[in-house]
Amino acid sequence: MGSASLDRPATSPPVAVARRRLRWRDVRGALFVLPWVIGFVVFQLIPFLASFLLSFTDWNFSRQANFVGLENYGRLLFEDKLLHRSVLNTVYYTVAHVPGSLFLAFCLALLLNQKVRAVALFRTMFYLPSITTSVATVIVWIFLFQPGGLINSGLRVFGIEGPNWLVSTTWAMPSLILMSLWTVGTPMILYLAGLQGIPESLYEAAMIDGAGWWHKLRHVTVIHLAEYMGLQATQLTIDFMDHIMDRKGR
Repeated sequence: MGSASLDRPATSPPVAVARRRLRWRDVRGALFVLPWVIGFVVFQLIPFLASFLLSFTDWNFSRQANFVGLENYGRLLFEDKLLHRSVLNTVYYTVAHVPGSLFLAFCLALLLNQKVRAVALFRTMFYLPSITTSVATVIVWIFLFQPGGLINSGLRVFGIEGPNWLVSTTWAMPSLILMSLWTVGTPMILYLAGLQGIPESLYEAAMIDGAGWWHKLRHVTVIHLAEYMGLQATQLTIDFMDHIMDRKGR
């Protein structure tokens, strides 16, 4: 036993101190995350599970819940006409908004990645709408889209009588899609960060090989931003499908 104890390396004090620091760092990280976890469990996870269980019952707060199985889901799928309208509006809105937002944010990021004077000011101006309060944004767009608003006034200059944008069944959804493009600042910033992370040597190598601006954009820029595009497409699709479904297609 004596030789075994001598052969076993003892943990040096610096290593033990480093391990304690790592454990304390993990504890501090958990403490920082704990408020969000509590909020998620209390306000999202528990209500979600409760709603899921109650969806199999017949309950109106005034009497005891009665288990009805899949009856509620059958009524939703085959009797609720608003569901089908909601799904159609969700697909319409998502298909138009997600590619439009990604393309517009990508174009803005390319422009704001140029080395020009006051580029920081332009970046701030294009990002500000993303952090503007929703009340102020709605007021601005209502002023633009009302029958006597700025958009219809501009159309009258060319002899075109504009519709009542927010009331028309034809133009209400395109109006909402146009309004949603107002907040492309967040994906624009992410694209800009990705663009600044692309090594300049790749563009120089492509230029030496005779690549023009289109080939550099396609084979260098887009390839390196593919992960950013996938992330933004997924996030926007989830957010806006939920946004429209919550309104039941109205």
